Amino acid sequence: MNLQVKELAVEILLNPNLFYLLLVAGVLVAIMALFSPGTGLLELGAFFLLLLAGWGIYKLPTNLWALGLLILGVFPFILAVRRSRQFIFLVIALVAFVIGSTYLFQGDSWWQPGVHPLLAIIVSLLSAGYLWIATVKVLEAERRRPAHDLAGLIGELGEAKTDIYNEGSVQVDGELWSARSAAPIPEGSLVRVTGREGLILEVEPA
Repeated sequence: MNLQVKELAVEILLNPNLFYLLLVAGVLVAIMALFSPGTGLLELGAFFLLLLAGWGIYKLPTNLWALGLLILGVFPFILAVRRSRQFIFLVIALVAFVIGSTYLFQGDSWWQPGVHPLLAIIVSLLSAGYLWIATVKVLEAERRRPAHDLAGLIGELGEAKTDIYNEGSVQVDGELWSARSAAPIPEGSLVRVTGREGLILEVEPA
């Protein structure tokens, strides 16, 4: 009886479907952290999810070509977001992510994924759709922002739209910006922009 329980526990813990979900979730959370840096909670969550997925990759038989495809898919994603901002690179990255994650764990035959096909289809559609929408929105926002004189925002007055400390939102010159401050600022307060880091404004009570 104890042997059967142990075998069942091992089967559950070393289930490729479980580690497939952990891997996809870790990648999605990591990209969310990349797009919206803040308190570090997203970064920490992504680290633990990917750590657990890595343990599964180590324990279970994997297709090295699929793992290589996942790693190579990072580069066109970086090109799409940081360099060329061309959507063709985003398409290549999404295809590499979907195929690489689906076939990462070995199945019974070379053409069969180790995860359940229905699960792979549903998760692939949802995750690829989310990544496409999120990335496109971020790229569109970055394309619009350079039209403004960002340096001219220093010294401008605005209104805190949320409570601000490590993170928050302010409205300055008719637009909503991410912001942070050295001291807590309550929602509705008048603020002054003292600096910026990328697209995050540093503010203080005015």
